Amino acid sequence: MVTFTRYACPASRPLLMSLFDVVGLMTLGAIAWLWFSGFAAREAGIAAARAACETENLQLLDDTVAFASLKPARDDEGRMALRRVYKFEFSDTGNNRRNGSVVLLGDRVLVVNIGLRLVPPGATLH
Repeated sequence: MVTFTRYACPASRPLLMSLFDVVGLMTLGAIAWLWFSGFAAREAGIAAARAACETENLQLLDDTVAFASLKPARDDEGRMALRRVYKFEFSDTGNNRRNGSVVLLGDRVLVVNIGLRLVPPGATLH
């Protein structure tokens, strides 16, 4: 004989998570991971842009980088990682704004692009 248990109030039912709840929690966890890993990548981008500007005697404007793109890519060992591109502005004369970018793969800086600049007459290139 089969007996059915009836609960007097919904709060006394056993706690079971539905598939929707599990997927929702996993999605929130993935978004939180993406958000916090983005903070670390942004800090690495700022440090790379600042170092490039100091090396080239440029002024990093606003002392920050702005998010430009995010996509999956493979690293040198063939593992999937996130490729992030950040844009920043710098000045070579103090009166203008030029655009630069930083490309990161995972937490590693791949490229810092500060573009081409005019070379003053009589300057030695080496």
